[in-house]
Amino acid sequence: MTQLAVCAEMVFLDRPLIERVRALDDAGFAAVIWDLSKHDVDALARSGARFSSMTGYLRGTLTDAEGADELLRTAQQATKTAEKLNCPRLNLHGTGLDAQGLPVHPSHATTGPMWLTAFQTLSRIAELGQQAGVTFMLENLNAAVDHPGVPFGRAADTLALVEAVNSPGLRMNLDLYHAQIGEGNLIELTRRAVGAGLVAEVQVADVPGRCEPGTGEINYPAIAQVLADVGYDGSIAMEAWASGDDHLAIERFRQAFAPSPNL
Repeated sequence: MTQLAVCAEMVFLDRPLIERVRALDDAGFAAVIWDLSKHDVDALARSGARFSSMTGYLRGTLTDAEGADELLRTAQQATKTAEKLNCPRLNLHGTGLDAQGLPVHPSHATTGPMWLTAFQTLSRIAELGQQAGVTFMLENLNAAVDHPGVPFGRAADTLALVEAVNSPGLRMNLDLYHAQIGEGNLIELTRRAVGAGLVAEVQVADVPGRCEPGTGEINYPAIAQVLADVGYDGSIAMEAWASGDDHLAIERFRQAFAPSPNL
């Protein structure tokens, strides 16, 4: 059965994080968490909340040998945190992001050697994921608005790398907000990536504004229908700001993807 999740870093911002994840759990949602080095993991583990995904590294990059070693080292640390939280999915990017979401090592062009290093790095990551019993996910990001200079940010590039590695230890985090800004054609992208079994989580927010579904231009009912048509039963996560009331925002998200209160 599809699991609905909400990013706890983006809603109920007037509350401590521990209260946010409990509020989401009370409302029937799992939580998505970003950099867990900033949070009390033991307290989160005791909260009773469910966790859908978390950031799967602290530092590193896909595109050079030294950065790849650091990515693997901190990803291994992340697997131990994931075990504490019973969190099955760990998120990756082409390079580390700073507090403003900007790439630590920006790159506005990717060369052949960078592609090869990224493939080799992700193959090692996939092996780590299988050993640890978790799924690492490579997320697509947009370079036009939020993350200029991020390498391998396009959904097409992310999907190509995941498909090339071809391992259950590595899947795609298909972020439709970023894909709409960067590429569009969301129906075909969703059908292609999800239908091929290459996606472990679908993340959603509307464009413009990055608020909950129904506040912008993306036809989320059509997206929901495609996910149903291809039999997707993974996680769908709202990684979005509330346009107004937080409770209303998460209910709008629920209705977009699970109209029945029993789902």
